[in-house]
Amino acid sequence: MLREKLHDSKGFTLIELLIVVVIIGILAAIAIPQFASTKEKAYDASAKTDTRNMMAAQEGHFSNNNEYWGGSVSAATDGGTADMGGDTFRASPNVAITATSATNGYTIEASHSASGTSWCVDTTPGSNASVHSC
Repeated sequence: MLREKLHDSKGFTLIELLIVVVIIGILAAIAIPQFASTKEKAYDASAKTDTRNMMAAQEGHFSNNNEYWGGSVSAATDGGTADMGGDTFRASPNVAITATSATNGYTIEASHSASGTSWCVDTTPGSNASVHSC
């Protein structure tokens, strides 16, 4: 009686288990590169957003002081802070940003420590004042 139950037991064969493992491996091989690409896009978005926020801070600083601010914010893990002469700018974590002032505009360059792309903007006359990769 017990012997008959052992032979009647239902379960997965080794081949069925191997097929499931292969399918999971194929799905993982497709998903992992897509995940890495999405992470880099998020890092770039963080740097671009900080560039736009620095532009707004620069215009606020100009309206208060009649000059543009020049300096840098380091890529701190908790975000760096810049004292812009009474105005404060806080960068996102791991984003380094540098602003260079000129009498008639400014340039900004930002990059995330985990991304290989830098983002720039130049507001001096004759330049394209939009955020672009540099």
